[in-house]
Amino acid sequence: MTDPRKQEFLAGLFEAAVLRADPKRALMDALPQKPKGRTVVVGAGKGAAQLAAAFEELWDGPLSGTVVTRYGYATPCRTIKVLEASHPVPDSAGLAATEALFDTVSGLTADDLVVALVCGGGSALLPAPPEGLTLADEQELNQVLLASGAPIGVMNAIRKHASRIKGGRLAAAAWPAKVVSLVVSDVPGDEACQVASGPTIPDALTLSEVQAMISARAIALPEKIRAHLASGRDLPPRPDDAVFANNEVRVIASARLSLEAAAELARRAGVDAVILSDAVEGEARDVGLVHAAIAREVASRDRPFVKPVVMLSGGETTVTLRGKGRGGRNTEFLLSLAAAIDGVEDISALAADTDGIDGSEDNAGAFADGSTSGRLRAQGLDPLASLASNDAWGAFDAIGDLFVTGPTGTNVNDFRAILVGDLPDQG
Repeated sequence: MTDPRKQEFLAGLFEAAVLRADPKRALMDALPQKPKGRTVVVGAGKGAAQLAAAFEELWDGPLSGTVVTRYGYATPCRTIKVLEASHPVPDSAGLAATEALFDTVSGLTADDLVVALVCGGGSALLPAPPEGLTLADEQELNQVLLASGAPIGVMNAIRKHASRIKGGRLAAAAWPAKVVSLVVSDVPGDEACQVASGPTIPDALTLSEVQAMISARAIALPEKIRAHLASGRDLPPRPDDAVFANNEVRVIASARLSLEAAAELARRAGVDAVILSDAVEGEARDVGLVHAAIAREVASRDRPFVKPVVMLSGGETTVTLRGKGRGGRNTEFLLSLAAAIDGVEDISALAADTDGIDGSEDNAGAFADGSTSGRLRAQGLDPLASLASNDAWGAFDAIGDLFVTGPTGTNVNDFRAILVGDLPDQG
């Protein structure tokens, strides 16, 4: 087992990052002005229900609306209807939820206000295949994209061109009502139109640019999706379309803000903190190697080099599926890092998804240190073989180092903390 005190320290940093993205805190300073007419709330994402409940608590006036979240992530709301659907692969409940959102924004006037609560996970929760495509086609597309290793921006660009709701289409359907999108960003660089594939926020990318992305990465799209894109039909609206002229977009929580909160907590505990980046992308195993190289360099420096120090990073890595194991991008990152720091003392790490779920399992992430690979071998597991089969979950489960939090109610993407050195003495 890794050092319990270091685990507690790293878990505390994660909790500080999640707290900074707490729905009520995030919304408090971002409430729009009250309209003359109705206030209608729509939303999608793994934290949409918690955002809706917080909005109800903060909003001084009547409202109604509908939001959709992942199965098991619902929380009670007074007047806003909360629907559940499948993530990461869309299902028929998501189809029904999409139609419910369109119904919610239909028939509005210029005096009405639509508040869109948008956070990560909404891309899968809002399937809406255009004419000529089916839910099965969208499910196949999602599975291909998830296995492709493409960055989230590329995946969402493709999704927007094969949908009736993504890429600003829900906001266009709400016209002439004003739409204010309150976004919890889980994408590198906090580009709001990428979060949940931007149901209320249009994207400037053209079809030709999207097709160039597909070609550059040799993404083998399903034939019906490829034919749909080639037809040039049902293109998403452009940002300069008049229906968006009165709309507003506000990013209310992000990886950067959460990492800064974690860094502040570390410094108060007597540990120096460095934010490497809030926008890390790339293959999880490759990112793990880079972080390991930095940690090894810091660990090898003789004092008085500043230690202890915790290195923090965020963003969204990807996993190209090669095997049939279980896991997610954060555990895959850690397994790669663990193999690269094998036997190195004074390096401890936590990597976890701030929504509480890494991949398809029930853990947020895992812990690792220089003893991880040795303890895996003692259990009869080869760390590199587990990595090759994408079975990071199985590896960390075998040694009891999974990090389980349950749903957090928010999502600002990956959180990585690597501690180099010993913690200061308590008291």
